Amino acid sequence: MKHHEERIVRYDSELKIEALRLRGIIQKFPNHFHEHYVIGFIESGQRKLSCKNREYRVEPGDLLLFNPYDNHFCEQIDEKPLDYRCLNIKPEIMREVVFEITGKPDKLIFKQPVVSRCEQVKGLQELHQMVMQEAGEFNKEEAFLFLLEQLVEEYGNWETDGDQPESDGNIEMICAYLEAHYQERITLADLCALTGCGKYYLVRAFTRTKGITPYRYLETVRINQAKQLLEKGLEPLETAYQTGFSDQSHFTNFFKQFIGITPKQYQKIFISNDPQPQGFRSRDEGSKN
Repeated sequence: MKHHEERIVRYDSELKIEALRLRGIIQKFPNHFHEHYVIGFIESGQRKLSCKNREYRVEPGDLLLFNPYDNHFCEQIDEKPLDYRCLNIKPEIMREVVFEITGKPDKLIFKQPVVSRCEQVKGLQELHQMVMQEAGEFNKEEAFLFLLEQLVEEYGNWETDGDQPESDGNIEMICAYLEAHYQERITLADLCALTGCGKYYLVRAFTRTKGITPYRYLETVRINQAKQLLEKGLEPLETAYQTGFSDQSHFTNFFKQFIGITPKQYQKIFISNDPQPQGFRSRDEGSKN
């Protein structure tokens, strides 16, 4: 049975955050991470979520809190298509807002990815709707600040440079190599030559440390870089080429799998001459663009 899909993304230039809504979605999202914070909730449907190698059952009324680089994936576990809404906040914007609220210059870390039956979901729902409807700046900013104040107070923690655990030098070397050479064709043999480790040991050690395989890490880096190029107006075909994908079709499929919308749909929210420059709505667009 084909479900009616609606994929809406809107960028708020005043708050400098992105609002996303996925409605009627049944797709599985693979193991990946974002470079930004995600604050979200499910309006309907149930999902099995794995975040940082722990599993959760997520239902309507639960709050989702992902930190940058928290690896996670989810899939449908009931008959109802997913209706999901979230706000995406870049780390530098979060740091500025949290510093204004608390006076703390340290990095905010949410202590848990899922809060069951969370009372803050109502405030998040109202703020999300304001962004989608392009509400006035005054009321929207108040709602944003009050919501973050509550989330920071209830679920926030702080990370300074001294708090970060000592990491495996080989794993960090691999991450740095993937981030620097994502445009190139990279093989597992290349990573083994870099570290002197065997293939099996390297994959197991990397996955155990990062919660995501080296190849999935590379894919996520490529998608995050592609988002930045699309925001600057680069065409999807050229973006695919510059981020190491074999062709545009391969790129489009991966982008939609990770982000939930196509590259062209994502780009349209940042194009100033678009008839609706602050947002884009898609209905049943399949694999186009």
